[in-house]
Amino acid sequence: MKNRQFVFVYALSLVILSRPGHAEVAAVDANGFISQHQLVLQAIPLQAYVALTRDVHLWWDGAHSFGGSAAGFSLSPQAGGCLCEALPGGGSVEHMRVVNAQPGVSLTLVGGLGPLQAMAVTGSMIFELAPHPEGSVLRYRYAVGGYAPGGLSALAPAVDQVQLGQLRRLQQFIATGQPLNTDG
Repeated sequence: MKNRQFVFVYALSLVILSRPGHAEVAAVDANGFISQHQLVLQAIPLQAYVALTRDVHLWWDGAHSFGGSAAGFSLSPQAGGCLCEALPGGGSVEHMRVVNAQPGVSLTLVGGLGPLQAMAVTGSMIFELAPHPEGSVLRYRYAVGGYAPGGLSALAPAVDQVQLGQLRRLQQFIATGQPLNTDG
């Protein structure tokens, strides 16, 4: 009985911690959108930054990859670095390019993820970390703009939800220290 209570309390705490403090598609129109999220991470800013960058293959959802696995993901956290994916058979994908890297403080990437790569759009993705009583607070912003037949309005909610899912996976990885990908 005591073990079941522990599991219940642990599961409930993960659900509570995984809920964003602030999440929304902040702006949207035919030419673009802004997705914003804020989450509390159970690690000091520098530790959270390391998990975000060095350990991306351990928390990224392989369902949102070109190769079907997160094992090939890497992130080089310096200007000109890449959020890249090595593909089976020797191929590769540059998902985004790093334009600003300040360990423990912020990381800015530019580019389009997933289906956005095939469109005439790009985005600026910013991760900002600050101290918080429970570790750190992550403020995330992805501003996407450009041209897409029919506009970008319809894509905003789906992109926002995928990104929130990725951020929650990062949050869970940091909270548990356990890889979310057995193939990574």
